[in-house]
Amino acid sequence: MKYRLLLFCLLFFIRLVPAQTPAGTSPTISAFTSGMEKQPGFMTFYWDAKKGKIWLEIDKFDTELLYYPTLASGIGSNDIGLDRGRLGQEHIVKFQRTGPKVLMVEPNYQYRAITSDALERRAVEESFAQSVHWGFDIAAEESNRVLVDLTPFLMLDAVGAVQAISQTRQGTFRLDASRCAMYLPHSKSFPQNTEFEVTITLTGDTPGAYLRSVVPTPTAVTMRQHHSFVQLPEAGYKAREFDPRIGYGGIEYFDYATPVSQPIIKRYISRHRLEKKDPKAAVSEAVKPIVYYLDPGTPEPIRTALMEGTAWWNQAFEAAGYKDAFQVKLLPADADPMDIRYNLIQWVHRSTRGWSYGASIIDPRTGEIIKGKVTLGSLRVRQDYLIAQGLVGNFDTDTSHVSEMMQMSLNRLRQLAAHEVGHTLGLPHNYIASTQNRASVMDYPTMVAKVKGAAIDLSDAYTLRIGDYDKWSIIWGYQDFPAGTNEKQELNKIVQQMHAKGLTFLTDQDARPESSAHPATHLWDNGGNAVDELKRTMEVRRVALDQFNEKKIPAGTPMATLEEVFVPMYLFHRYQVEAAAKVLGGQTYTNALRGDGQPVLSVVPASEQRRALDILLATMSSATLAVPPFLLKSIPPRPFRYSPNSREVFKRRTGMTFDPLAPPEAAVSMTLRMMLNPERCARLVHQRAFDPAQLGLEEVLDQLIKAVYKRPIDKSYNGELNRMTSLKVAEQLIALAQNKEADGSVRELAHRSVLRIKTLVGPAVAGGTSYGLISHLIQQYEQNPAEVPAPSVLAAPDGAPIDPGQEWLESLLGEPACEWVR
Repeated sequence: MKYRLLLFCLLFFIRLVPAQTPAGTSPTISAFTSGMEKQPGFMTFYWDAKKGKIWLEIDKFDTELLYYPTLASGIGSNDIGLDRGRLGQEHIVKFQRTGPKVLMVEPNYQYRAITSDALERRAVEESFAQSVHWGFDIAAEESNRVLVDLTPFLMLDAVGAVQAISQTRQGTFRLDASRCAMYLPHSKSFPQNTEFEVTITLTGDTPGAYLRSVVPTPTAVTMRQHHSFVQLPEAGYKAREFDPRIGYGGIEYFDYATPVSQPIIKRYISRHRLEKKDPKAAVSEAVKPIVYYLDPGTPEPIRTALMEGTAWWNQAFEAAGYKDAFQVKLLPADADPMDIRYNLIQWVHRSTRGWSYGASIIDPRTGEIIKGKVTLGSLRVRQDYLIAQGLVGNFDTDTSHVSEMMQMSLNRLRQLAAHEVGHTLGLPHNYIASTQNRASVMDYPTMVAKVKGAAIDLSDAYTLRIGDYDKWSIIWGYQDFPAGTNEKQELNKIVQQMHAKGLTFLTDQDARPESSAHPATHLWDNGGNAVDELKRTMEVRRVALDQFNEKKIPAGTPMATLEEVFVPMYLFHRYQVEAAAKVLGGQTYTNALRGDGQPVLSVVPASEQRRALDILLATMSSATLAVPPFLLKSIPPRPFRYSPNSREVFKRRTGMTFDPLAPPEAAVSMTLRMMLNPERCARLVHQRAFDPAQLGLEEVLDQLIKAVYKRPIDKSYNGELNRMTSLKVAEQLIALAQNKEADGSVRELAHRSVLRIKTLVGPAVAGGTSYGLISHLIQQYEQNPAEVPAPSVLAAPDGAPIDPGQEWLESLLGEPACEWVR
């Protein structure tokens, strides 16, 4: 009896105790997530409000998907580069389960074996490292699904904000986990993508000036970071091989299954998937058109200008035989910009004018563009307006120019929108296009200002259509050929037809370095001939400076701000000077293929190089350098609450007051820096060695010294300008002679020039004014070269962005800036 009573009590006790999960097993997902908010979609997740955690349900193992981070809200400083909408790098990832753990693994698509032989593929896979981004402990499972805590992974500094702040010398910061949290309004799941957003805070000491200018408490920098998990495109996309004669960004990888007789590196272009409903038809609608959506936060009239400029690309797709294949719309109120299905043009605000970007999310396996993302800086239009203000502004009795200035600025925005969207279509810069009748919006354009009578005309400042090169590039990249077509042959015909129209392609590597050699490939230049265009630009500059007066700013504006309008007028020639300097030692070339009939390489004729030298020396004459007398009595020190260190005005050696020698010093230094570039000087030496009739470095230095040291040095303003120019030439030549990286002959000729200057300057000249400082520098150079100070230069105020490009981004990404396409 007592045993029955004991059994009864035991059974009763068991019923009172809740069921426990057996040791060594996980609870079910449904039990574990009871009471949590469920978000079904591409990747189902759960929000645990009590713990502030995101639990991710993984139901597909060893299935590849795309992951990339984004900066959802930025810092607001162009110089740091942490802008709203900044894209991180794409990663192909897959989840692999090992016992109680799940790894997020990134395969190495840089090295492949495109073959059906599994063992050959495995040999490549095992030869190169993969990357494990995170390891997750399984918290629950059910059927073939597991649940993991995604929160720690989401709280990482995935966009490299700490690195960006450090590289821009804004302080040493670190992620503060106690000030990070999920941001639920932008964490959601869509049919093809799942999105997570977090608030992250970086803390540090001694923040730099850029941070102090934009962060309320600069020792605590808070922004929002976004993580995207995206379904990869379905099969059927056909990759197109890259051709260096026509510009497209894209992917490249090693294919170890390639026969030894063929190149092992494979290169393919990036482009959207676009197919004709009828590939045989001359004109056909697209199966699925490319649609771009504009940020509805963009104000008018800018909104309309951006939509019109973006829509220009439909002209190019029409040329490729598509009907309405490219469209632009305002993002609907019920659409979410995070949805991968929306190509987005985003309007971004910063504390200073800055760069705009066109980037793409691509499938790293194929190069297919999944989403285009454009970032446009809102202050850019104000810089364009400022330049127009200096050229034609009159705020006295004539107010008609206000609409003219605004129209020029809006036309620039149209071109800018087309340019950035062009990057997201796969196109890089084409910097030779400006010399081919403005053939591409993918060049960096400066306004074409023309002198008409005594006035400056801006009616043709910017083009209002897509360029001819742009049409050919879209025809080549997006043409959908009928089945059975020899695609490679047809694509080659397109390139040949483009060349027959006088259109070619050269890009950043051909234009950006100061030492670059092609005389027609440059940023912000115009015209078919760099020398002729510099002469024309100098005439526009002369008229602008002759007419410069206080009416360039509205009544009631501090007179000190007149300098901000003066800066781009005084330096109006800066980029054309750089273009003309490339004629010296210049070489004209193409991206020719063997047998395609293109001219390969030729040295710029000697007569053209000497014309360039003459005009460059003329830019350093005292007549060109002199600041208009009106300005010397019209620009007072900056008033209270107007920064004396504004980057929009000239640096100065006179303290608070305007420095009449600062603008000339910036201009002279600019010209000398380009003329005496060590690599350019080396080309001048070499071309003269092969052709005695060519311009050589010795002749360049001889003409430079004659032009500068024959000028009178007296106590007048022009005399001070000549003294400053003489000093800058001596400093630059001493620096060139001491440059251990320079060609030996270059250093030798620079050394001889320094000694020649020594004989010219002497202890005194007519008028009783001494060249004593130059003599002292040369004496130091001869006796103790190590103690010669580096040239002291007042750098010119920022020029770009009158439009795009940026050094900090290049240093971070290792790529040409701004309009950089991944």
